[in-house]
Amino acid sequence: MKLTDTLSGEKKDFSSLNKIVTMYVCGPNLYGPCHVGHALSFIVFDVLKRYLLHQGYEVNHVQNFTDIEDRIIETSNSESRSIKEISEYHIDRFLDEMDALRVMRATAYPKATDYINEMINMIKSLIEKEIAYQIDGDVYYRVTKFKNYGNLSRRSLDEMESGTRIEVDERKENPSDFALWKSSKSGEPAWPSPWGDGRPGWHIECSAMSISLLGEQFDIHGGGHDVIFPHHENEIAQSEGYSNKSPVVGYWLHNGLLRLSEKDTEKMTRHQGNFISLEDAIKEHSIDALRIFLLSSHYRSPRIYSTEEIYGIENALSRVHHSLENEYSINGEPLNVDEHEKSFIEAMDDDLNTPRAIAEIFELSRDINKAIQEGLNVEKGINLLKELGTTLGLTFENVKKENKEATPFIELLIELRKTMRSKKYFEEADLIRDKLKELKVQLEDTTDSTKWKYL
Repeated sequence: MKLTDTLSGEKKDFSSLNKIVTMYVCGPNLYGPCHVGHALSFIVFDVLKRYLLHQGYEVNHVQNFTDIEDRIIETSNSESRSIKEISEYHIDRFLDEMDALRVMRATAYPKATDYINEMINMIKSLIEKEIAYQIDGDVYYRVTKFKNYGNLSRRSLDEMESGTRIEVDERKENPSDFALWKSSKSGEPAWPSPWGDGRPGWHIECSAMSISLLGEQFDIHGGGHDVIFPHHENEIAQSEGYSNKSPVVGYWLHNGLLRLSEKDTEKMTRHQGNFISLEDAIKEHSIDALRIFLLSSHYRSPRIYSTEEIYGIENALSRVHHSLENEYSINGEPLNVDEHEKSFIEAMDDDLNTPRAIAEIFELSRDINKAIQEGLNVEKGINLLKELGTTLGLTFENVKKENKEATPFIELLIELRKTMRSKKYFEEADLIRDKLKELKVQLEDTTDSTKWKYL
């Protein structure tokens, strides 16, 4: 298998440091709900993990939760809710939505606030090596002390000065020096440190968590293209400055970003409001269709969200359902599907080329449908179809999503049934319940209301 490493810019043969592949993926900042752009990244790395497992590897997968950072503090202050309350709510919601998307659970989900001591120890070491310096309770990393600074993002120090999220502070030795520790400010949480009460900078969080859980060198570090600079650039500087080991990561992998439309030049982002919530997308579309849509362009390419394209995928999936649901002859000549399996593996080995892999799945489905008509035994083909689907997180379940336009009519019938029951027209009320069940709508009567759901 070959993977494109962002640091070298090359497509390299994959090999792991040890028998178990170690992988760290940047997780969500817990100041708000996830959107479909987040799902793109998490599904990409889920498929990478699934394919590694399919190839016989074990995977130690760590994905962090950023539960202390500027935006979550802003949200806490604006909503008058504690950071702990906000973060716990969004962690639970995130895991529920990832489960719904069939994203496999990580081996560990560390929270930044659980690794404050590890961050302080790293910062102390960087100060002792004169790679970092402290001023008035703030600690900064000296970027000029790291000769390879800028290699990941291919930027010079001059270019970085105009980069995003760099704080303007005249006390810094160099404008590109970045914060490792921030002194305590009013309205912000703080922890004791050798430099006074304060909180960690964003970048040191991932360095401390990845080193603590995966070691000073590990195989894969993943995230969106938007965190190459400054986040991942700074991670490399911190981690290698601390450990004196290089490279800290064997393969830096970055997925392209999702935009709302052709006209929208910015990526989906919560604080700008140009996003489709993950909750809404899950309600509107089948999980298979969502995953195929997000995997139908190469993971390193940018993507534009298209409801019409997802509905087109839903229609295409009906042919796959036909392959799995049709009866076939068990006595006929077996369908040869070896070329399909070979082509799928070749696609995935080529830098996780999921568009080609998906195309092969649909080709296999087409051949199965044709073979059924010809009286061939397609059992091997159906088993392979399911196996390849599982590698991409697909189940090919023939699930119809909720029709939002039907909701008010269903609720009207429930109200009518309630009235009939109150007037003791039980036969008519039962008829409404039975007819709704035929339409795959199940009613559940409680002591004070009637709930409903699609079967």
